Amino acid sequence: MEELLSVAGLARHYGAHQALAGVDLQLARGEVLGLLGPNGAGKTTCLQILSGNLTPTRGEVRVLGLDLTRSARSAKRHIGYLPERPPLYPDMRVDEYLDYCARLRRVPRRDRSMAVDRAKTRCGLGDAGSRPILKLSKGYRQRVGLAQAIVHAPDLVILDEPTEGLDPVQIREVRELIRTLAEDCGLILSSHILSEVQAVCSRVLILRDGCVLHQTRLEQGASASRVGRYRVRLERPPDLAVLDALPGVAATQQLGGESFRMTLSPGERVSALARRLVDSGWGLAELTPDRTDLEQVFFDILGGEQAA
Repeated sequence: MEELLSVAGLARHYGAHQALAGVDLQLARGEVLGLLGPNGAGKTTCLQILSGNLTPTRGEVRVLGLDLTRSARSAKRHIGYLPERPPLYPDMRVDEYLDYCARLRRVPRRDRSMAVDRAKTRCGLGDAGSRPILKLSKGYRQRVGLAQAIVHAPDLVILDEPTEGLDPVQIREVRELIRTLAEDCGLILSSHILSEVQAVCSRVLILRDGCVLHQTRLEQGASASRVGRYRVRLERPPDLAVLDALPGVAATQQLGGESFRMTLSPGERVSALARRLVDSGWGLAELTPDRTDLEQVFFDILGGEQAA
């Protein structure tokens, strides 16, 4: 797949505070990357830098091979950005505002009307062109924000909380829009709604304190139990190496405290694992099929007390 975005060693300081520390990521055309993390993790700072609205302290961002710092004007032509608060002018009408945004994005005059109509149609604003933005509901204002982000048909679309303020029907429509956009471009979005990210993203990146803790690919059916992997909680757990050496165990990962994720060797039965754990006297308190949905991954990585 064509690489749209390449980020290496991205860092941002505000005085003594480090908002981002050495973030690396890549994005290809057709991918949707979800940016996750607790409040203050650095998500919005990262998106502002990737959109060209904030200069990094150090690091490199390339969009279609163009350096976002040294060739900012050329690189930004390929980027569409919806910040958490849409950049709207309430006194403008929808058509007037989107035409203004198209001009700012240097859409040729002959193509401007078609570009505005296309963005309105994609965002469900077909009948709202003559309405003042001030008179629109919060959900419709969010749609206008989405439309301005894609009016110039960018290759890279960056969305910060794109479904904020939308009702369930509108959220479903935004999901479909994101899937449609991903056919032609790459998307990065942040959201506090984990189910939303799992529904539309092909990959996720989890941040905490400005650092990348985890990256993973979301596969179809990720919420189902994965055969051969189990969550185990022991009241008196031994060392990790002891669990890893049990017969029939292919791998063991500590999830925090008394909890572990254990992967069985092919053909091994979970009943045999349960018997070994009980006979060892470690106080088996839980043995359940491992769920690989995004919420489980998120809490495993961050730790329950920090993600709550």
